[in-house]
Amino acid sequence: MRFNLKLRIQNPNEAAINYNGVALELDVNGLPLASGVSSRGGVVNGFGESLIEVPVTISAFSLLRQAWGITENGPVQHVPYRLRGKLGGGLWGTRRFTNAGVISIPEPRDTP
Repeated sequence: MRFNLKLRIQNPNEAAINYNGVALELDVNGLPLASGVSSRGGVVNGFGESLIEVPVTISAFSLLRQAWGITENGPVQHVPYRLRGKLGGGLWGTRRFTNAGVISIPEPRDTP
């Protein structure tokens, strides 16, 4: 399965960040789920932000492993995720980034 992930990059520094590619990995519930790369380059201005689209792939094996992990422990309402990646910038200009959080899944409503 493939889809485009939109990544919002914020630059809290005065100097602009020039990049010439993006690579990322997404873990969900402590297990690898998706990864992707893009050769697109660009600039994130100082004290600015930019949207970057990265095509990512989820393998059938990763999807099955996620489904197995969720059903193994019963209903899940809070699923942790972790995103790791890098903005390519040559030998000394590569910038790594991480983000982590929790995806909240609402309980199903009972219908009368």
